[in-house]
Amino acid sequence: MSTTGPGIGQSFGDSWNERLRLIRLRRKKEAFRFWDEFGIVPKWLRIVCLILYVVAVAIGVTVVINEPDARFPDVRDNPALSALAIAGAITAVSIFLAACIFMIGYVNRDSRRRGMNSALWTWFVLLMLPTSAGIIGFVIYLLLREPLSYPCPRCEKPVGPRFNFCPNCKCDLHPSCPTCKKEIVETDKFCPYCAAELKPTDLPEAAAS
Repeated sequence: MSTTGPGIGQSFGDSWNERLRLIRLRRKKEAFRFWDEFGIVPKWLRIVCLILYVVAVAIGVTVVINEPDARFPDVRDNPALSALAIAGAITAVSIFLAACIFMIGYVNRDSRRRGMNSALWTWFVLLMLPTSAGIIGFVIYLLLREPLSYPCPRCEKPVGPRFNFCPNCKCDLHPSCPTCKKEIVETDKFCPYCAAELKPTDLPEAAAS
């Protein structure tokens, strides 16, 4: 028992450190913009949500205008305020439902482009939604998702986030400081950890030039 315990702990620690390294790599390689990420959601899904919202507002306004008993008690005698109130209530509910639908659509498309199991992650987020921890499922996905492929700094060929060297030009994709041995970025001129000056030979040729 005592001989296997450290090995298991060390294996778990190594995998967790690898995950943290990939997260740092993702933040370094990927520049996220809200509208670019929102564009991943299928266009037909956005159109369907918009159509359903317009239909719901139209039905709600029609009902409160023609049926006084369906109006809010405080504005029952004012059809205009009743229509405005029901439109606001429908809008609030629609925003919440649309956010959940867009979240599921985003996870499905984003996991697919990252080479992950899109069906598994979509069901995971979907099953978490009815619970009070619904948003946590989406946050867990954002933390554990695989980084995107990015162009090699030397030959600009796409390389996987888990690669240490480019399979096309043998470029070191994770250069380290020769002094403190910590990971550095291709565009660094000085090490951010020990302030050592980085020579062009320490970095990929294309990035250094």
